Amino acid sequence: MEVINYGRSLNNALADAMTDDSRVVVMGEDIGAAGGPFGVTRGLLEKFGSDRVIDTPISEAAIVGAATGAAMSGLRPVVEIMFMDFSTLAMDAIVNQAAKAHFMFGGQRPVPMVVRTPHGGGLNAGPQHSQCLEAWFAHIPGLKVVCPSSASNAYGLLRAAIDDPNPVIFVEHKGLYAKKAEVENLRSCQLIGKAALARVGTDATIVSYGAAVSTALAAAELLAENGIEVEIVDLQSIQPWDRDAVLDSVKKTNRLVIAHEAVESFGVGAEIAATIADIGFDYLDAPIVRVGAAFMPVPFAATLESGYSPNASDIERAVKRTLD
Repeated sequence: MEVINYGRSLNNALADAMTDDSRVVVMGEDIGAAGGPFGVTRGLLEKFGSDRVIDTPISEAAIVGAATGAAMSGLRPVVEIMFMDFSTLAMDAIVNQAAKAHFMFGGQRPVPMVVRTPHGGGLNAGPQHSQCLEAWFAHIPGLKVVCPSSASNAYGLLRAAIDDPNPVIFVEHKGLYAKKAEVENLRSCQLIGKAALARVGTDATIVSYGAAVSTALAAAELLAENGIEVEIVDLQSIQPWDRDAVLDSVKKTNRLVIAHEAVESFGVGAEIAATIADIGFDYLDAPIVRVGAAFMPVPFAATLESGYSPNASDIERAVKRTLD
């Protein structure tokens, strides 16, 4: 075991994948000499050279378009979009090209491409640099969407995304890059589509992903002070998501709260709530409760952003609501 931060875990995954497979290339703005805006690609240029660590022009559409063609031609590109908000500039390449190619070519042409992109607030970066847009991509057939919650699962999920023959949107949280965790020193992949239990409990289930898992764990500590023991399911993978893991937990606790940093309306939580209400209705003893951000742009001011983002107290109140 070793203690490393989230950014280093991702960097190790990239370096190991590039060492193991010469087809893996990394592309993006300022990812070479600068090491990326958050340092995730630091040192890769020196180790693998400019043929495989490619600094690109400032054009998200061009970056993802070139990566889609490269993936269909036999490479395994890993693209970095500096902020998830900027993925809007590459939607045609992602949604109309990469996601559809395997289907349109009769299964003859896979698109083994990863789009890494950070989402979320906490850095007071304003409404154009802080959005959580993962639900957009989860809605598109042909795309997979994953979101690691800590350094402990970031490595395995990124290796799995790079190995996958399908395009994967790999969502990272800006607020996690410096956060440390104890990590097993293993060069192994995790299964995309499998959730993990972040905490075992009996009174209610909290389903979350990404940085919101830490918020849920903080809420669990507050609830435990009042004798309430919650179980926390870390989705890890948003599309596909692990219905069986969520349903198994709900069978045990009979209550469900879904928490994410993204806007609550039409979000990932809505899909999970609708599905569990359908296939798990008989196991529920109370209404499903969702916790998400308000339906508004992300504020710039620190005080306003703090009030905008769901916190541990919000999740605590949601759990108590299901118990009442």
